[in-house]
Amino acid sequence: MKNYIFLILIVVFPGCQMNKQEQAKQAGEQHFFVGTYTGPESEGIYKYALNKDGALQLIGLAAKTNNPSFLAWSPDKKYIVAVSEIDRKGGESAIKSFSIQGDTLVAISESPSGGAHPCFVAVNKEGYVLAANYTGGNVGLLKLNDKGELSGLLNLQQHQGSGITKRQQAPHAHSAWFNPAGNDIISVDLGSNELWFSQLDTTDKKLTPSDPYKLRMAPGAGPRHLTFHPNNLWIYVLNELDCTITLVQKNELGNYEAKVSISTLPENYTEPNTCADIHHSSDGKFIYASNRGHNSIVIFEVDFADGSLSPVSYESTHGETPRNFSLTPDNKYLLVANQNSDNITSFKRNTETGLLTYLAQIEAPNPVCILF
Repeated sequence: MKNYIFLILIVVFPGCQMNKQEQAKQAGEQHFFVGTYTGPESEGIYKYALNKDGALQLIGLAAKTNNPSFLAWSPDKKYIVAVSEIDRKGGESAIKSFSIQGDTLVAISESPSGGAHPCFVAVNKEGYVLAANYTGGNVGLLKLNDKGELSGLLNLQQHQGSGITKRQQAPHAHSAWFNPAGNDIISVDLGSNELWFSQLDTTDKKLTPSDPYKLRMAPGAGPRHLTFHPNNLWIYVLNELDCTITLVQKNELGNYEAKVSISTLPENYTEPNTCADIHHSSDGKFIYASNRGHNSIVIFEVDFADGSLSPVSYESTHGETPRNFSLTPDNKYLLVANQNSDNITSFKRNTETGLLTYLAQIEAPNPVCILF
């Protein structure tokens, strides 16, 4: 009799679990994780659901961890890699890895990021990890294995230089990117006001400087993030300080060159503003960027002849200080993390016009990163 009961439990419980997953799929739910700055209201990384009508639902706290202000997937999406944005006075600045177990993230490993206040992390298809350390002004190289374990620090690219503004008195690495079109890496430094180019040497496991090594942006621009157009010809660099997007592409000699720049703000807007994040639609027709101050997502249409941008609209984020935002994998929705108003907002996206329609919002403690 006990054996029969045991067999029934084996059959019933997996079936219930599958039914729950199937119900979520049929309901059109899309789950995502939110990185935050921790403090009185936040304890770490949270999990949410986006319903097909745009409504948002908190699933719960996925992992307790310190200042997980940026998140990235492992190549197989079995693991999440997060920064721990702290300085060396309060402990070792770190990159952490987590395994996904249902609605919970379980800590696997932790390694030094190589500098103070890591604010960005990226993982390539081979598992190499880039950590951009803002205050350290450098980029650390690590590696994630197929068990979700991080190596120690393999190499460190230290930046030098400064810009013309108070925010640019020293190098501040704000992001670092694996170029999908090749083996090169682009590190974006707000403080030195430059893009830094290197190659990933997988034999010696280090970043080797390219020639030329750097590309200087317009004085006071303050480059922060970028996005690679799907045609692998155009790179759009978001400049935080002067609130512009700069088109970067290779010239006849194969060297990167800054082309035209365009403002992210309406012509009549004169109040303080800084930019935070930038993404493209999967078809490459539109570019989106976030304005903090104007509190908007600006929508640009891409000219497929030369890569130039034309403003389409400015959509209020229905919150204050929009940090990062994300398009859903199907590109039908766009979600914004409004850091200073503690909320996440959802928008329906028109795939033909690129326009956004506000749908819903939900409370979220100091949200700064959205990962689908």
